[in-house]
Amino acid sequence: MAAAAPPSAALPASAWLRWSGTALAATAWLSAALFGAYIVFFHVGAAALGRPAEWNSVLPGLFAAEARLATAGIAAHFVAGAILLLLGPIQLIGAVRRAAPAFHRWTGRLYVASALVAGLGGLAFILAKGTIGGPVMDIGFGLYGALVVAAAIETYRHARARRLERHRAWAIRLFALAIGSWLYRMAYGLWFAIGDSAGHASDFRGPFDLVMDFAFYLPNLAVAELFIRARAAPARRTLQTASAGLLAAAAALLALATWEFARLAWLPGIAHRLGG
Repeated sequence: MAAAAPPSAALPASAWLRWSGTALAATAWLSAALFGAYIVFFHVGAAALGRPAEWNSVLPGLFAAEARLATAGIAAHFVAGAILLLLGPIQLIGAVRRAAPAFHRWTGRLYVASALVAGLGGLAFILAKGTIGGPVMDIGFGLYGALVVAAAIETYRHARARRLERHRAWAIRLFALAIGSWLYRMAYGLWFAIGDSAGHASDFRGPFDLVMDFAFYLPNLAVAELFIRARAAPARRTLQTASAGLLAAAAALLALATWEFARLAWLPGIAHRLGG
């Protein structure tokens, strides 16, 4: 009697890719939803209460009373960013697309519109005020905003033309970009915990800061491209297996990081706002 094949051999690489992608999307949604709630309660809540100066306790220089255009831009960025984080993973769930296509279309329009507002709002802030990190951060964050706007336009354009495979590919790219602001904070928190803030400067111009000016979104795009290409090449088992392993590792890391951030920052920030 032949020995039973191990689980990894019993399932095709495409199944592992699909499951690991689902695990990452579910983990990302939970984490992004918590972070989105934190943005709504802490940042949007501070503005609603007339205390936007509290933004500076998280990232210095976000609010300046004399820079109204910059403040309006970053406020729009916060509101739209929260919508992106809450809706993004839902847009990628195939079962939702198939069971409720009208819901997918209308939430997709809101998602794309929010991406445009978030990207343009961030660009308005940079143009009007500049970032705390100076020219390198201006370039890195400006490129990020431009890519978000471009991905949003392409996602909508291909959906309207019914080029669904291209639409889905651009939607994946847009999601990878949209979670950038969340991953930026996650990366800093993890680095402070394990690297003792090495390379970080108070003006955000240290070696670590300069890397992070681009590292919060370019690696995401690289992973998204790998997933898109693996998904489109079912015959390339090695590519699909490698992609599945990378996605599973990312899901595990995000789950650990989410627990730490929720415990140390997001839930206390929400509780602070609810407590007045």
